[in-house]
Amino acid sequence: MKRTQLYIFIFFISIISFIGCGQNSRSIKRMQALEEGVDSPTTIDEIKTAIEKYENRVEDIMIAQQQIGIWYKMLGSRYIDQAYNSRDSTMYGEALKAFQKAIEYYPANPNLYYYIGLCAGYMAKSALDYNAIGSAVQKYNYLKLAESGYLRAIELQPKYARALYGLGVLYVFELDEPSKAIPYLESFVELEKHDTDGMFILARAYYSTYEFDKAVSLYDRIIKVTSSSEKKAEAEANKKIVLDAAYVQQ
Repeated sequence: MKRTQLYIFIFFISIISFIGCGQNSRSIKRMQALEEGVDSPTTIDEIKTAIEKYENRVEDIMIAQQQIGIWYKMLGSRYIDQAYNSRDSTMYGEALKAFQKAIEYYPANPNLYYYIGLCAGYMAKSALDYNAIGSAVQKYNYLKLAESGYLRAIELQPKYARALYGLGVLYVFELDEPSKAIPYLESFVELEKHDTDGMFILARAYYSTYEFDKAVSLYDRIIKVTSSSEKKAEAEANKKIVLDAAYVQQ
């Protein structure tokens, strides 16, 4: 067994022993001293040796913690793949739990917060009012969790395109707050200049907030850049709707 693996094994055995036997901190320290061959150093050389051994021990534990965080992220990703392939939405709940654990080890990783937003959004769709009491509290809580996940991802990485897009979709289609979506979708469209899906959502946000000129301009842009006849036809139809609405507003 490699040295690092040995220390990881000893670390987890120590934790298990602590939980199972209710050992106090003095017992843990005695066990650590026994494992390292360090008891009560007194001379300069002994103290230096003790410091070096315990520094190596801390490094090994940190490596173990980092690996655990990576594995939780991998587990969450596998759950998402399974949810997508099997259409089993409960897997998004399992993925959500895994990513929440991964964040404990990597609290500044924007990808993890993006996946929190993604999974929470899917869970909101399956949060039905099973008790038939007319309450949408659980769904709303998932939507707010999705919002906070996306916002944190963008805070950590302002040009994170997927998080900008996800947050825009959330505001426009789920939370019915299109005005909040606009700055994030504008940033997304600026980053992804040929992504017509983002343009469609931004145009809808403009339309919903009565910014008809901006919506028309964006539909014209879609018509110009897309090679899809279906998207071109959709943009032209939406443009007509916006123009008719603008005419009524005059």
